[in-house]
Amino acid sequence: MPSPRIVVVGLGYVGLPLAVALARKFEVVGLDLDAARIDELRDGHDRTREIDQADLDGSSLRLTIDPYECAGADVYIVTVPTPVDDDNKPDLSAVLSATRTIAGLIGRENRPTIIYESTVFPGVTEDICGPEIERVSGLICGHDFRLGYSPERINPGDKAHTIDRITKVIAGQDAEVLDQMEAIYGSITSGGVFRAASIKAAEAAKAIENAQRDINIAFMNEVTQIFSQVGVSIWDVLAASKTKWNFLPFEPGLVGGHCIGVDPYYLSHLAQELGHDPQVILSGRGTNDGMAKWIVHTLHERRDGKPGRALILGLTFKENVPDLRNSRSFDLLRELLERGYHVDVHDPAADPEELATGYGLELADLEGRYDLVIAAVGHEAYRQFTAPQVEALVAEGGTLADIKGIWRDLELAAAIDRWSL
Repeated sequence: MPSPRIVVVGLGYVGLPLAVALARKFEVVGLDLDAARIDELRDGHDRTREIDQADLDGSSLRLTIDPYECAGADVYIVTVPTPVDDDNKPDLSAVLSATRTIAGLIGRENRPTIIYESTVFPGVTEDICGPEIERVSGLICGHDFRLGYSPERINPGDKAHTIDRITKVIAGQDAEVLDQMEAIYGSITSGGVFRAASIKAAEAAKAIENAQRDINIAFMNEVTQIFSQVGVSIWDVLAASKTKWNFLPFEPGLVGGHCIGVDPYYLSHLAQELGHDPQVILSGRGTNDGMAKWIVHTLHERRDGKPGRALILGLTFKENVPDLRNSRSFDLLRELLERGYHVDVHDPAADPEELATGYGLELADLEGRYDLVIAAVGHEAYRQFTAPQVEALVAEGGTLADIKGIWRDLELAAAIDRWSL
């Protein structure tokens, strides 16, 4: 069997590492409609910091913004974002746009396979995308083209669970597609592949992987709020609880990003469409979505309702990554502004240009003193701060809010009002 020609559609956090890995084994084209993204990748720069310059420069991956350079491929892999809209409803516009693009590029001659990696609710691949390809192309699903699904498992900033080490779940429309997917994905990962029972089962697996984490973190956030009422820090509680062999060490905090903060809404949407009230899923989302408001409310009361100069340390959705999407640090910013605070922001991982153009924010230089300092994201750069560096940020009588407990072991001046979850 000849080696398949592969097109990866979407070159973000998920698509780029996948495309680079596949290009070590196959002829691969990476398609992204963002011309600036293609230009920077051609220059060896990946703004997501998932792939370094040496790997980009040494890759045989061909990059393009022109869909017509991708016509006639054997396999198309869709890795575009699947966010939610302002009402927390699934936004499939990017997936459907990619689907229509692919539909205009395929023919029946080589019976291409279209594989989706984007996170969706069960049924999207077969009941929405497949019919849309048929409508645009005039081809017959299962006869002229086939469908597959392999949920992405990229964890931004994680250098241990990379695409070449994780187990890839695969699901195909028929046995031939499954064999094809196993040959492709199995060649790039030492973690092997797992054949899911169906495409819908694979779609569901991805959705519950992140929803499970969301619910567990929501529990931690809720008990954090309870314990705070009796003056007990959740970090002290966790230190004791983790000594039990089967305790699950989830931690509280702000839950954002493009997976955990989004995927539960895809599950809840499906449930509601089926007439089921998803109480557990939405309850967890409600708790996590409201965490920033609770934090600011607690701190504002601690300061006797007096606004002042505030500093937020950390804007990205998790530590040591530049990704700002769906970050709950912006909820902190909004809540502080609504209470009359003058707020500065700082983040060593965020792109200053993206902050300026996308959010209208400039990064502070950390030379002033603030009435309220909130360490929102546990970047390694912040963890390395010494006691004098931390103390230099807090004005006389000011409050230091260490959300992630990164400075719990630092001995700071007694005059600083310290608060943590």
